Amino acid sequence: MSTKNMKAIEVNNISKNYFSEKSGKFAGVGKIKSTKDEVNSLLNNDLGISFEVEKGEIFGLIGPDGAGKTTLFRILTTLILADSGNAIVDGYDVVKDYKEIRKRVGYMPGKFSLYQDLTVEENLKFFATVFNTTVEENYELIKDIYVQIEPFKKRRAGKLSGGMKQKLALSCALIHKPSVLFLDEPTTGVDPVSRKEFWGMLKKLKAQGITILVSTPYMDEASLCDRIALIQKGEFLKIDTPANIINQYENKLLSVKGDNMPLLLNELRNNNATKNCFAFGDKHHLSVDDDTITIESLTDTLMQLGHTNIEIEEIIPTVEDCFMQLSQK
Repeated sequence: MSTKNMKAIEVNNISKNYFSEKSGKFAGVGKIKSTKDEVNSLLNNDLGISFEVEKGEIFGLIGPDGAGKTTLFRILTTLILADSGNAIVDGYDVVKDYKEIRKRVGYMPGKFSLYQDLTVEENLKFFATVFNTTVEENYELIKDIYVQIEPFKKRRAGKLSGGMKQKLALSCALIHKPSVLFLDEPTTGVDPVSRKEFWGMLKKLKAQGITILVSTPYMDEASLCDRIALIQKGEFLKIDTPANIINQYENKLLSVKGDNMPLLLNELRNNNATKNCFAFGDKHHLSVDDDTITIESLTDTLMQLGHTNIEIEEIIPTVEDCFMQLSQK
């Protein structure tokens, strides 16, 4: 098989719909339907998602819970079948060549899924054996990660902290030297220090030529990826580099703060010049057309409405601002 110009991942019109008992709604990836009859009648239409991932790239799927990230990961790692479309991972078809793909990919699911009654060392040896290799053979690949948990190698996995579980799961996903690594919300529920360490590890893995597809609900992690896909309700809002997505933000963005924030949010949203307005921590982010409003005129308007201690400044959009704007279209 020729690997010249071959992408690490190629997805063409993939869709998968299912009924979620938890939410009582249809979910998945691709165009989400609302009834079973609609699913059956529209199954083969052009309703899926398509994208490509370059070799050696860190590609992020950025979106909230229920956006379809895990469903897509399960399709690409051959755990479930799509309703329509096709996908190629490392040159192999996810349906016809599923056995070959399973040898070549590493998968770290969102929920800790290692054997909690086995020790750190036993888990790692088990996964190495499953892939007909040994810890010693590929130790250099996981060394930087494993040395941090090696002092606890005799401890049962279920007794590890969140950050330690994360490092063990990543070590087990890497022990057979995969060419493509799938990480499904790997930093959810992990402390900020461990999150930072984890992304440092991913940069080192990328330097070794491993392609990484990572999903996260944390918008601040988007800037750590080479390219990202913003996903909501099973569909992509935009695919590009984080910098390009931010540069394409369509309006002027203002940060607004005052004494009565709930009332302030309502009145900003009712302003005719407002494109959109969302609460961001202790401030509101207000999107307006460049020429329709100034900081001075907005301050005057809010003061006339009785607001006090008003603070307004123009700010640079974040990926989260871009996501919120795109999700309203």
